[in-house]
Amino acid sequence: MQADKQLSTEIDANVPTAARMYDFYLGGKDNYAADRAAVGELDKVVPSTRRLALNNRRFLQRVVRTLAEDYGIRQFLDHGSGLPTQDNVHQVAQRVAPDSRVVYVDNDPMVLVHGRALLDQNDQTAVIHADMRATEEILHHPDTERLIDFSQPVAVLFNSVFHCIPDSDTDGPKAVVRRVTERLAPGSFAVMCQLVSEDAEVRASVTDFMDKATQGHWGRVREPKDVEALFEGMDILEPGLVEVSTWRPDTEVAPRQLTDEWIEFGGVGRLR
Repeated sequence: MQADKQLSTEIDANVPTAARMYDFYLGGKDNYAADRAAVGELDKVVPSTRRLALNNRRFLQRVVRTLAEDYGIRQFLDHGSGLPTQDNVHQVAQRVAPDSRVVYVDNDPMVLVHGRALLDQNDQTAVIHADMRATEEILHHPDTERLIDFSQPVAVLFNSVFHCIPDSDTDGPKAVVRRVTERLAPGSFAVMCQLVSEDAEVRASVTDFMDKATQGHWGRVREPKDVEALFEGMDILEPGLVEVSTWRPDTEVAPRQLTDEWIEFGGVGRLR
């Protein structure tokens, strides 16, 4: 099982990663020439990607604020969190409730370095270097056990990450969601979205490009129905599963995804 493999702690500046490409799209500085070159090539295939990344980040911030304000969630487990940027999950949640606790998980060693530096002064937040598929390792990590009480509701976040892992009966998105959610208390939430396209040619071309660019650290661009299947057995919060810029926008003039060669699709499910 790939999730059991020892993760490298070495940062390879010559191989693009999804986390560093996402960082560049968000205007961050924690990326390399290889990441920026890959972004340039990706934009030739799907030119709406920068707006998509920005809208995805805003979706995450709205979801966290909503769960903290309206549902009283104080525990967040963020799988595939990516590099720290402005208004991270712990900052949004702790503005609502200072006692909120957040555990970030990512397999990119650069995330570990920058994340721990950022969170050094925040003892209610931790960063774990792990593959998002390594459920037992994550749930039994000392930082997770210190910060997360699984007898109480938890919000688990899989925000724009499942396209990074391939389909598999044991390690694919559905298996990961099942392993995590079966450990959660009723009233917990699962936040999930991923890149999808109705266009088979777009799905194939982007999947092929990203798989080669990241040297195999990619899954596939899927269809909306694949995301819908992840929420089986959950109650979906309004407005349902949607293109994420339309999920409870702050204002009527909030930015929307204007092109649709691919979109970020998902929402929030509540465990019964």
